[in-house]
Amino acid sequence: MVVLATKVYVEGDARERALDSLGSLVGNALGDLDVSFDIGLRHDGFPSVTLDGDDAPVARNVLREEWGTITPEFADGETYVGTLEAWDDDGFVLDAGEEVRIPADGIGLGPGTPEQVRTRFGLVQHVPLRFVYDATDGHELADAERDRLYDWTRAESGRVNVNSATRAEVRATVNRAGHARDIVTVERLGLLEQSIVCREDTDAPGLLASIGEYVPAELLCVVP
Repeated sequence: MVVLATKVYVEGDARERALDSLGSLVGNALGDLDVSFDIGLRHDGFPSVTLDGDDAPVARNVLREEWGTITPEFADGETYVGTLEAWDDDGFVLDAGEEVRIPADGIGLGPGTPEQVRTRFGLVQHVPLRFVYDATDGHELADAERDRLYDWTRAESGRVNVNSATRAEVRATVNRAGHARDIVTVERLGLLEQSIVCREDTDAPGLLASIGEYVPAELLCVVP
């Protein structure tokens, strides 16, 4: 069994749609591998994937690479994935199967309070983030994660990050709002966290204002 490092925190029909979407994504990722799978949901909202078949070991590695996984144990110096659950003046709090606090000096994304950094980089709640575990000296965001987030701010176009919606739902919302030609793509950050990549001549704050009425979710801009 593999526990994926992305959360299902919506309820009712939205939860069923999210799990259906996850089933399709897992099926696509596993492709022609000789494996069957079953998706469950833990009490903490992390989905589990039970695999069976000759290619099950390969399938586990594919899912770990695609999503990151929640593990029962941590080792100092190793990189893991957690979801952003809270933030305060002292840092970020990630859920990696247990609470992991990233102190403010371990975020490493430039000046400002953790809340200001979160807003500047468009880190919507529950977005998966990679971190390096260090129980002695303090956990910190992984260098690869910092590089990815800095790349967002150095790009020639902005982004609008969204939570509580699948990629298909975000695409449909952009189309409904009449902005299909104003974006490059919708990039999946997690199962229910997406990043709308704007075209160079599209104003990200303007796009956020336009689609906001259609999306009952948190939206944050990343402005280069």
